[in-house]
Amino acid sequence: MKEGAKIACGGKIPDGLDPKGAYLEPTIFVNVKNNMTIAQEEIFGPVLCVIPFTSVDEAVHLANDSKYGLAAMVWSQDLFKANTVAKRLRCGTVWINTYGLFLNETPFGGYKQSGFGRELGKEGLWEYTQVKHIATDQTPGGRSLVTSWF
Repeated sequence: MKEGAKIACGGKIPDGLDPKGAYLEPTIFVNVKNNMTIAQEEIFGPVLCVIPFTSVDEAVHLANDSKYGLAAMVWSQDLFKANTVAKRLRCGTVWINTYGLFLNETPFGGYKQSGFGRELGKEGLWEYTQVKHIATDQTPGGRSLVTSWF
């Protein structure tokens, strides 16, 4: 709020909860610019920052202009356009017309500074493996493959 964003709704501790806890009503911020801290940090809470845009290209640029890339949402009645935008977003998960869908058979994890590796899916299992390549030449008088490249 020091940088100029304003709370449009929410932002209070819900009634009946301990004010010393980490509780926050779902909150929507407006007057947000993409270079503000609130737009550049990962906020793991019920917070939405409204940043206007005038084109799909600008929206993709704004979304990708962050050091983080855990997840994104695209909302559209045009599923072809939504999928086109989803492919351009540099993040590990993109939900289209939904939020928070996690399946055990699909990988979950972020891009950039939003974590390393993947959980869930076969990609998550790969995190517990170490890959090794062992090559053996059993031909009589065998020679290194590298020598045949030149």
